Amino acid sequence: MAQAKNEVVKKEELTPSVRFTNAVTAYFQTAVGKPNLTNFQERLVQNYFIATDFALNAAEAKRLKVLEKYRHEETVTWNNINLDQLKLDVVSAAKIGLDPAQSNHIFPIPYYNYKTKQYDVNLMEGYRGKELKAKKYGLDIPDSIIIEVVYENDSFKPIKKGHKTNIESYEFEIPKPFDRGEITGGFYYYVFADKPEKNKLVIFDKKAIMKRKPDKAGVEFWGGTKEEWKDKKKTGKTIEVEGWYDEMVYKTIARAAYGNITIDSQKIDDDYVRLKKAESTYFEQVIEEEIKENANQEFIDVSDFEEIGDDIEEEIEEKDTLAKAMTKAQANGETPF
Repeated sequence: MAQAKNEVVKKEELTPSVRFTNAVTAYFQTAVGKPNLTNFQERLVQNYFIATDFALNAAEAKRLKVLEKYRHEETVTWNNINLDQLKLDVVSAAKIGLDPAQSNHIFPIPYYNYKTKQYDVNLMEGYRGKELKAKKYGLDIPDSIIIEVVYENDSFKPIKKGHKTNIESYEFEIPKPFDRGEITGGFYYYVFADKPEKNKLVIFDKKAIMKRKPDKAGVEFWGGTKEEWKDKKKTGKTIEVEGWYDEMVYKTIARAAYGNITIDSQKIDDDYVRLKKAESTYFEQVIEEEIKENANQEFIDVSDFEEIGDDIEEEIEEKDTLAKAMTKAQANGETPF
């Protein structure tokens, strides 16, 4: 009896990093079928912990900003997350090769689960993550994909298939590299080296790009105006935010380029299915939370899941700083364990 009590105390004393590491490591070894993790796998486990811990802290800070009568009672901490599900998703994402320490690979996003009264953590792919997954599971994968943003002072001429050529192509020049003007559109181009007749050019005018911009996209990324706050109060004025419009346009086209590669059903494995299922569950919970928070208010159009995903991806794009922090910590031999 005393031994069991001591085991309970020891279990309670384990730090979040140790509990996470033990859970993921044990499942990783089972899933991969090897008794010991490689150095690369150990680093991935560390990166997922750091990234998730960063996301939990950010989400908790955001929770505390909500008026007390509207906020969830449960704190966004390691004690209140579904670790069993997270360990499964982490191993699947890691086996695919997605690394949260790499810019735009994958981002942990905590969200409230009304059924369990806990927080689940969704692993949302960035556009580089979409690229990696498309190359791993794609049916007809191009040898290369060219992605370009076109400005008003650039020279762009699409060359479609016709009686003069059976290869789709384009001509693109930048005569004024330091004075390109405003963005007018963009394109992506699938290149098949051995079968150039399969090359494909997809063009986006500015209207097509803006249609893919999430309705609630943050001005910190897309630029625009927002209400000014001072001492935690609105001043009644608006301020102009420059944002990162060029980068957002590029990423929008990139997501379309990698997202439009057909998945080969014969390549689909348990890891792909698990992450797809987790993504679907996440969107359902996001919708449920929006409905609860906006009950009896304006109508919510939730028909386009991609907009929700893009919006959240943009919200945590600033995790580039996290990637840099991880790299610095690893270079100094530091670990959270």
